[in-house]
Amino acid sequence: MSNINIKLRIWRQKSPSDVGRFVDYPMSDVSTHSSFLEMLDQLNRELINKGDVPVEFDSDCREGICGMCGLVINGVAHGPVNTTTCQLHMREFKDGQTIVVEPWRAGPFPVLKDLVVDRSAFDRIIGKGGYTSVATGGAPDANAIPIAKDLAEEAFEAAACIGCGACVAACPNASASLFTGAKISQFALLPQGHPERGRRAKAMVEQMDKEGFGNCSNHGECEAVCPKEIPISMIARMKREWMRSLFTST
Repeated sequence: MSNINIKLRIWRQKSPSDVGRFVDYPMSDVSTHSSFLEMLDQLNRELINKGDVPVEFDSDCREGICGMCGLVINGVAHGPVNTTTCQLHMREFKDGQTIVVEPWRAGPFPVLKDLVVDRSAFDRIIGKGGYTSVATGGAPDANAIPIAKDLAEEAFEAAACIGCGACVAACPNASASLFTGAKISQFALLPQGHPERGRRAKAMVEQMDKEGFGNCSNHGECEAVCPKEIPISMIARMKREWMRSLFTST
């Protein structure tokens, strides 16, 4: 079947201070080849043509790279397939199905309007150490610093985090530990990140707590919904790096 009929139940909220509510929108002739965001574009065109207010949602690259598109679909962050919302296609849904669409649900991610949330808390965590600031001079040859293959691959795996926030939305504690752990790990694993290793871990974990994210209790939902399949072992490394920072100056 190339086209399906569905019923969308979408969270509508006019502003951060508004109570918000679910609104049902029946849709017909939705192409199963369209992405989830393209389906929402179709809905908004229909709403605009009727003089109604379109549904606000975030998106940017629509290539599964930036993480801006995050939504909770039928209770699962990003939907039923382990990918970003923009890469989810309507062929994953059945004809006549009701699809419930919500924003990320977490105190540190306040709803701005409809499905749009403020994820600047992540930016503030990154601002506390998710970079290297030491003077390193010119770019060295790629093979100038020997790095074990397994460490390089694990650092690359950590660096794949796109900061979408699905881990927070899925966690019953609204923990940002997987995100923060990935950002700390990508530097802790490589020699280029070692000069600021202790300061980085301490500052980023403290900012994470300051933002109001919950603690990790090893439920594992974060790992299950991560579109980049970042493992929960990154959280263990974050905790080790934080403990190390209490006893060292670097």
